[in-house]
Amino acid sequence: MAFDGITVANLTRDFSDLLTGGRIYKIAQTESDELFITVKLSYEAADKYGIKQTRLVLSADATLPLAYLTDESKASPMTAPNFCMLLRKHIQNGRIMSVTQPGGLERVIRFEIEHLNEMGDLCHKILIIEIMGKYSNIIFTDEEDRIIDSIKHIPASVSSVREVLPGRTYFIPSQEKANPLVTSADEFSSLVLSKGMPLFKAIYSSYTGLSPIISQEICYRAGVDADKSAIALETKESIAVYRVFDAVMDTVKTGDFTPVIYYIGGAPKEYSSIPLTVYGFTEDTGESDKFKRCSDISELILKYYAEKNAVTRIRQKSVDLRKIVQTVLERNVRKYDLQLKQLKDSEKKDKYRTWGELLNTYGYSAKEGDKSITVNDYNTGEDVTIPLDPTLTPNQNAKKYFDKYTKLKRTQEALEEQMKESGQSIEQLESIANSLDIAQTEADLVQIRQELFESGYINSRGSHTGSRREKVTSRPFHYVSSDGFDIFVGKNNLQNDELTFKTANGGDWWFHAKKIPGSHVVLLTGGKDVPDRAFEEAAALAAFYSKGKNQEKVEIDYLRRKDVKKPNGAKPGFVVYYTNYSMAISPDISSLKLLNE
Repeated sequence: MAFDGITVANLTRDFSDLLTGGRIYKIAQTESDELFITVKLSYEAADKYGIKQTRLVLSADATLPLAYLTDESKASPMTAPNFCMLLRKHIQNGRIMSVTQPGGLERVIRFEIEHLNEMGDLCHKILIIEIMGKYSNIIFTDEEDRIIDSIKHIPASVSSVREVLPGRTYFIPSQEKANPLVTSADEFSSLVLSKGMPLFKAIYSSYTGLSPIISQEICYRAGVDADKSAIALETKESIAVYRVFDAVMDTVKTGDFTPVIYYIGGAPKEYSSIPLTVYGFTEDTGESDKFKRCSDISELILKYYAEKNAVTRIRQKSVDLRKIVQTVLERNVRKYDLQLKQLKDSEKKDKYRTWGELLNTYGYSAKEGDKSITVNDYNTGEDVTIPLDPTLTPNQNAKKYFDKYTKLKRTQEALEEQMKESGQSIEQLESIANSLDIAQTEADLVQIRQELFESGYINSRGSHTGSRREKVTSRPFHYVSSDGFDIFVGKNNLQNDELTFKTANGGDWWFHAKKIPGSHVVLLTGGKDVPDRAFEEAAALAAFYSKGKNQEKVEIDYLRRKDVKKPNGAKPGFVVYYTNYSMAISPDISSLKLLNE
């Protein structure tokens, strides 16, 4: 999701409401491209919001430029950089007079600050943050837009469009895009509907501050295919798109923002300051695993990027485990295929036994030096040709075939046991792979490492991945159904065993995706009758936390916990059952409340 102009508009409104009239108390440059500014609020703002001060964070980081308010502090360097010292000289103890977003929906926030100079004269300075990806910057100017300094210097050798250096005149680089807040139907038609490109692209390429997802949202609300060529729209479609566009801009102008984070598979996918109905969200949508409202845009930014970073960090930290699991899984699959081929070859054993019996019965008719003999098989009534070793007697040939039969029989018995073990290993490894997909924190990885270690897939020598000294703090997911029943979901095989055989009672209900890797889900009845809705919600959890979570429907087996058995010596998470109910369910868990994470 781009840090677009609508997000900046939401920030600007929040900053203006809270910071206007506030006094700059401290300025710290915590990173080479980041400022932490402590602001003591005006009496009016302090009384309205119930706080006396806040911290304004402005980051011009090229990979993740941000602006937000926070209560948290951050260590700053012992020696302040030159830009920080300059700001302290000019605007520390200054008063914030206004916070504005110039140019409609430009990704720029402008802080006008009133202060006293060395002579005691009242002056005004401007602190500007440009949130523009790798071109982001924090620029300090006088009231005549002359640059005093910036956190990043941009000489002509770096940018031929605009120099950002002390003494230069500040201006916003022109993108030759229109201001969406003041557009008309005629202008919209000439700018957007005359382009031979997908409609959503035509919208965001024509106006400042609009991201692709907001443009897709406008198309979705209008009921028009976002990929349809803008120039090919029918009249009624054009009217519908403009009306929605105008309504969205009215929402921005009135400041009627609804900061929401959108999740897919438990990970933050998008965020927006206006409802994204393209993801199924409406004003009436409550809290769920797919949508989370935030009280303000600063809370959203902190939460979204913290969770995004957490997901990325867990993905990175689980890379070694994923590689181990994938390597061992591929090895076991190859071994299983070879064993299957060998087992098929062992099916010839009965033929060799029959040949030996027939030679014992009819071998006397064979002549010395014969390479084969044709006899009638008294079991089937058909003639059978039996190859012979001419250097052996019929009895010796019969013994040779009995020996082959005995060897293949032993081989078959051994292969069946080996294939059973290989099959369970494959099932376990596929389940571990699913557990890695479910893992949300580093604590979730501890038990997965423990299972890999105890199963002999990794060793502890020279590697932290096999350490058994790591403290286990991960716990199963705990949901509450719409009817108030507790439902627990195992995050890995060790938790699956714990839930099924220690947490659940015999009368509780057990759920699992049919014939695919997934979590054990237990529905605790508390001795009460369970309504159909609770069964469906527990089944939806079993579908969601399985390899089939991206399917429209997943078949789920469910039965009383007392009918679930674990064979002696079975691998973690492996169970058997012989009688069950089944249902096909959508992996939608939006109606369920998660009590822990």
